[in-house]
Amino acid sequence: MPDLVRVEPIALLPTQAGCAVFLGDGEKSIVFYIDPAVGISINASLSGQLPPRPLTHDLFQHALKAFGATVSRAVIVRMESEVYFARLILEAENEIMERKIVELDARPSDCIALAVRSGAPLYVLRELWDTLEDMSGTLEDMRRENGQGDDNFPG
Repeated sequence: MPDLVRVEPIALLPTQAGCAVFLGDGEKSIVFYIDPAVGISINASLSGQLPPRPLTHDLFQHALKAFGATVSRAVIVRMESEVYFARLILEAENEIMERKIVELDARPSDCIALAVRSGAPLYVLRELWDTLEDMSGTLEDMRRENGQGDDNFPG
């Protein structure tokens, strides 16, 4: 998929208003800010923690599985007024229907939470990626401020 850049979550850091999520491709990183509850959900999944009861993203993942669907990938597709927009791509196949691909409008934070739970890849459209500023310096500054070294995910 030459028009997509594969990214991974590389840091989740607390801020006064919530959490900063950094995604990177090994050469460049971008950041956006998310609700603390979604940050906790992403962090729990990345650190392998199993909550005593399902979180919202766990519930959605269980519902998908019940209908024979999986998260195929998530793609961040645009940014408007410093707000990112994403698409969640699902694949479903069960005894009632043949293979079906569904594309949903979704917040990037929810896409990340679902993708990390299912092991699905995360992408940014190349056209968007090339216009975004590298935020690696901001990541290093925030790590120092939060007293974190290479441990990117709190918890």
